[in-house]
Amino acid sequence: MYLRRFFGDLTKYRKYLVYSAKASLKSEVAGSYLAWLWWILEPFCFMLIYKFIAETVFQRNLPSAALFVFLGITVWNFFNKNISASAMLLKHNKGIITKIYLPKYLLCIKQILVNGFKMVISLAICFVLALYYRIILDWHIILIIPSLIMLVLNTFGFGCLVMHFGVYIQDLSNIVRIALRLVFYLSGVFYNIGTLKPYGPLLLNINPVALAMEGCRNALMFGKEPDWVMLGIWTAVGIVTSVLGIMVVYKNENNYGKIL
Repeated sequence: MYLRRFFGDLTKYRKYLVYSAKASLKSEVAGSYLAWLWWILEPFCFMLIYKFIAETVFQRNLPSAALFVFLGITVWNFFNKNISASAMLLKHNKGIITKIYLPKYLLCIKQILVNGFKMVISLAICFVLALYYRIILDWHIILIIPSLIMLVLNTFGFGCLVMHFGVYIQDLSNIVRIALRLVFYLSGVFYNIGTLKPYGPLLLNINPVALAMEGCRNALMFGKEPDWVMLGIWTAVGIVTSVLGIMVVYKNENNYGKIL
């Protein structure tokens, strides 16, 4: 019942999602001299910082270290920005949800569309870097898609749950920010987490963000297939959390306005 209603609402509110996502993107660069170039400059600057850390501090020299780090930042930024925003999503949109009916999980989807657009730009830069480093691209590049699908499913599912509990737990945004910082350092943004001994493989398998990074890097840089077993497991987890998040939001959406 909830899934049928979910897909029906997606069809009904699809124009709202597109227009609101475009409006958010335009508002982010309104009044900025560099406008949309910031979507390229921000991850690029972080890439240089983390490349320096990886090569100088951790002494992990890869022939294409910049691309390795940039792919990690691209995946991490998508997950981090969506989850960190979810805790305060309903509170920041109180004026909308208390005046008109809107399926509340659409706010999560809008965030995913906004940050997904930025991720696409960063991925385009990754392809340019791959050509710069003379990496031979073959059919494996399409295997980025299943890794990104797994990432989006988990981001949406966990985002809906964080959004729900953010209404009832005042300090959840602070807790999420600390937790995300821990996940960041355990995700291998600027190092190869799979080579860490003895816990590297374990950390890779229990962290969907790290798994998505590994899958994208294998597809684009190393011409390898992802770990299909773990990818399948985390895709299933993403589906379950997404369904659970949709159910929780539907059951409680009439109470959010009262509490806020």
